[in-house]
Amino acid sequence: MIEAVIFDLDGTLLNTCDDLGAALNHTLKFHGLPEVSKAAYSPAISNGVKALLEVGFGDKLTDYDVEQLRQHVLDYYANNLAVYSHCFEGISTLLQSLNDANIQIAIMTNKPTFLTLPLLKKIDELKNIRVVVCGDTLSEAKPSPKPLLHAAHQLNVNPERCYYVGDAERDIQAAKAAKMRPVAALWGYVPSETIARSWAADLNLTNPVGLLQHI
Repeated sequence: MIEAVIFDLDGTLLNTCDDLGAALNHTLKFHGLPEVSKAAYSPAISNGVKALLEVGFGDKLTDYDVEQLRQHVLDYYANNLAVYSHCFEGISTLLQSLNDANIQIAIMTNKPTFLTLPLLKKIDELKNIRVVVCGDTLSEAKPSPKPLLHAAHQLNVNPERCYYVGDAERDIQAAKAAKMRPVAALWGYVPSETIARSWAADLNLTNPVGLLQHI
């Protein structure tokens, strides 16, 4: 019996694509380089700032101090956290239905605390979720199972009675290692549905509300 659902954040609960893309393009423009399209940067969103920089700078990335570029992106993003970001369609209904069914909810994201907590405060549907584990909460982040196990401990539930929902391969790997039931969020920033299905999650869902059929 499922007692809790733990969610990844970017690409699973929240569509943060355009805010992160804006931060990347601001950095590119600052360095006199052409901006990149949403179609180009979207697949890299769940893989962190380095992946975004690789998309934007391409072969030219080796000409720059990557850490300085990364900080430039983060500084812009931190000051523009929720200009465009919003919950994916169906997330509000899913969260309300889980609450009505007394299923606990938590967030486990590799996003650092200094970005995660201020962002959540700006999103009405998410600001009251009390258990939030970030990429720097522990010494290890996903695909390590430790952050997920920490979240389960905070919820006081057996990991085997948790779903973990995410849109990246490391999410599925971490859930399996934590002995949770992995759910692939195919509505998120997956590289392709075919690739995402190859991760062999317990569930592959194209719509958040579909999870309710398996509770």
